[in-house]
Parts: sequence; C-alpha cells; structure tokens
Amino acid sequence: MRIEIWSDVVCPWCYVGKRRFERALAAFPHRDQVQVVHRSFQLDPSKPKGATQPRGEVLRRKYGWSEAQVTAREAEMRDTAAGEGLDFKLGNSLSGNTADAHQLIHLGLARGIQDAVVERLYRAYFSEGRSLFDHDSLVALATEAGLDPDEARAVLAEDRYAHAVAADGQEAHALGATGVPFFVIANRYGISGAQPTSVFAEVLARAWSETKPTMPEPASIPAPERP
Repeated sequence: MRIEIWSDVVCPWCYVGKRRFERALAAFPHRDQVQVVHRSFQLDPSKPKGATQPRGEVLRRKYGWSEAQVTAREAEMRDTAAGEGLDFKLGNSLSGNTADAHQLIHLGLARGIQDAVVERLYRAYFSEGRSLFDHDSLVALATEAGLDPDEARAVLAEDRYAHAVAADGQEAHALGATGVPFFVIANRYGISGAQPTSVFAEVLARAWSETKPTMPEPASIPAPERP
C-alpha cells in the first residue's frame, strides 16, 4: 500500500504530522507492506532562492499578527511539538525558498534514503537552527543523512529535480490541497493537516481492508466415488 505525504520542510505542522502518522504506522500490523513517499509542496515558492527573512516577520505579514501574537503562537507550537517528542527552537529561525531542499528529498528517494533526508532537514531547521537556504548548508545536511556530497552539490547546481518539485506542487493543487501536510493513502483517502494519531490509524486500517489483495478460493475437488 502506497502513502504519499505532501509537506514543506519549514512547516511546523508537517513535522508534527509526520510524527503522529509514524506512530500510527508503527502500530499498523501491515506496516512492512506500506511504501511511504514524500512529495514536495512549497509554502511560498515566490521567494527568490537564497533570500531569507526572520520567521516571525513572515508570520506577522502573512496573518496580520502583532509581535505578541507571534510569540504566543510560537509558544503554543513548541508545546504541541513537545507533546510529540520534538524539541522546537523557533525564536531566531529564518524562512526562505525551499525548492533546493526539496530537490535533495527527491535525490533521497532515488537513493532509497528519502525519509532519512526529510528527517534530517526537519531536525536541522526546527531544533538546531541550521539553514536550509544555501547550498553549503544543504550539502552538509544531505551528507549527514547519507547522501553523497558531490552528487548532492551537483543536483543543486544543475537543478536536476526542479521539474519534479514543481510537478509535485501542481499535483497537490490538482488534488485540492491548499496547505500541508496532506496525506494520500492508497490513492483513495486524503487527510489534510496534522490529524491525531487515531485518525491515521483508522484510515490505514480502512484503506488496507479495501485494497489488500485477496487470495482466490481453493478449487472445489469432488470426492472420488467409492468402487
């Protein structure tokens, strides 16, 4: 069973949603028969590459919040993350274009370590205050996740997966996703947002029951006639 997750690596609810989904998947009896694929979704693709702004400034401009409101919302977000075992340090974080980070996630898929790349980028941004917006930092993080540094740098220099990143975003919008995280389970159920673990568990079970392969009934063989 295939599960696709659209997300952005600077989206705090995406990291929280990933943890909640992972908890449901860990308890799912058929987890070894589940393939998880991370898909790209940029919250603000209009930002020029390399340009960054303080996260708080972005939130104030986007939602019209005061500085006090931003501080309060970030505190709530830290508490929510802590409830999922995540250590968020949001105070001095920057925001910017995430297209290059998504290119490395596509490289991770090609090399069979996509989840490790996604996890490393999330932790770097939300817990360590590291940049996801310059090539040197991204290559270092990709290397720590298990990718070859020369290949990672070449991917970024050549924009090798830029078309794939854009195509992912277009598909998400075609499916009706206006935000992330957005989960598509078995190409049948869509889940929007960082839902409780129980919701993911319920949908996993339902999707499996509707899509699992069924074994044919054994042929009925008549008993031999007695002589």
